[in-house]
Amino acid sequence: MFSIPDILALRMPIIQSAKKALRQNVRRRTRNTKQKESYKKAVKQYRKLVSEKKLDDAKKLLPAVFKVLDKAAKTGVIKKNKASRLKSRLARLIRAER
Repeated sequence: MFSIPDILALRMPIIQSAKKALRQNVRRRTRNTKQKESYKKAVKQYRKLVSEKKLDDAKKLLPAVFKVLDKAAKTGVIKKNKASRLKSRLARLIRAER
């Protein structure tokens, strides 16, 4: 991906509203990527705990993972159904390991 200066160098808007739109786009993009990395990291950490049979730790982590997924869905980083599907599958993982 491009960094922020790269984007500005490639697309230099002339009109004031386009300049503002570009600034907003860059801000939103960085926020979205941070949130996406956050939920992916949480899911990965949870799956790792389940695969290592650390079910007590995984059970404690599950509400935090749900919170991150809900936040990502609320802000539009992922769709509501995807968050719901992931939550269902993650909860099913721990039930299958018992």
